[in-house]
Amino acid sequence: MNDSKLFRIFRLVRNFFFSSVNREFLIFLFFFALSGAFWLLMALNETYEREISITANIVDIPKNVVLSSDTTTTVRVTVKDKGYYLFTYIYGDKLRPINIKFENYAKKNGSGVVSSSELQKFIYQQLYGSSRISSLKPDKIEFLFNYGLNKRVPVKLLGKVEAGQSYYLSKISFSPDSVDIYANEDVLDSISFIYTQKQNLLNLTDTVIKDIPLQKLRGVKTVPSSIRMSVFPDVLTEETFDVPITSVNMPEGKILRTFPSRVTVTFTVGASMFRSIRQDNFIVVADYNELVANPSEKCNIYLRAIPHGVLNARLSINQVDYLIEEQ
Repeated sequence: MNDSKLFRIFRLVRNFFFSSVNREFLIFLFFFALSGAFWLLMALNETYEREISITANIVDIPKNVVLSSDTTTTVRVTVKDKGYYLFTYIYGDKLRPINIKFENYAKKNGSGVVSSSELQKFIYQQLYGSSRISSLKPDKIEFLFNYGLNKRVPVKLLGKVEAGQSYYLSKISFSPDSVDIYANEDVLDSISFIYTQKQNLLNLTDTVIKDIPLQKLRGVKTVPSSIRMSVFPDVLTEETFDVPITSVNMPEGKILRTFPSRVTVTFTVGASMFRSIRQDNFIVVADYNELVANPSEKCNIYLRAIPHGVLNARLSINQVDYLIEEQ
């Protein structure tokens, strides 16, 4: 671009900004900005109250100590002061996290308390001299600890997990299925398992794998604090087996023959599990003692055993003809 073109562009810009109309507009913008600056200065000079969050950390924890409560607490402090001081608290880096030394507040009973006055003392060290604290939430910090006492407990599901229509839950597993808990001796003795946080998973038709936190108990540290839950729904299918009828409680020298000798068992099972189900996993019986106690032309038969995972197992008939023979 040559010098003549640059000069023409400069002249157009100059004429635009310094024409009579645009000059008045620029003057308006100048005074508008000036009035805004005055308003902001007056507003910041007023006294306000604002809630500010400050992090409080328990530090210098001995290696043989396990803190069974949180090591970090968020303290919400309401501060009263001029607006420009509050502005620096909220948007600047004036306020730093509070570091509370473990040894200064730990007691022999496995607890420690940082009082409201102590908290305010920590916070005032960072505030301007004109600032005043109106309130603290929480008004004190409590922590619990022990010297490594722990035990391993199983995890249990809290809540409801249900399969969708024509499905069933073939398996629910946790990884890990047990966790270590740290607490004082009395608390450890009172805990035999730990629940997950409440879950509600309904109408499941596909595998669900999710990380879920465990319930928090006062004075208890859980390691790990969350587990992975896997839920496996499976399609239900109806199947049948012809199962032989066997006799029970038969005295020596006698044989019970039934007609028919086999009976159809109908059952529901997950499609993926059906291949592991065998006919001899089902047991159908006729009881000799019942026949002696209640003689009848027909004998009752019962489904005494079914394999794991089978649902709604039922016999096609509940009575059969029979004959007792001597050997």
